[in-house]
Amino acid sequence: MASNEPSYDDYVERIHYSERYSDDKWEYRHVILPKPLLKLIPKTYFDPEEPGVLRILSDAEWRGIGITQSLGWEHYEVHAPEPHILLFRRAKDFGEKNLRQH
Repeated sequence: MASNEPSYDDYVERIHYSERYSDDKWEYRHVILPKPLLKLIPKTYFDPEEPGVLRILSDAEWRGIGITQSLGWEHYEVHAPEPHILLFRRAKDFGEKNLRQH
């Protein structure tokens, strides 16, 4: 019997990526995870001091849960009232620096 429950991949397909915005130093974007996806993320990814709130994730960790972005982005902040929203940033001149190195 087939399940009508969404699969992990179904949730990953519903990850929302904001438009980019910036200040003088950084380019920013936020990533909104479907709330049910939080229940499927490894418990070790959560802050032991704040149950239900993700800790700052490494590149490999956030890519491992299905977030896809170009190089240079870092997960730098969590917002406890909305733990399904991850805040990312990268150096504003990241693309220029990367092009010069090649």
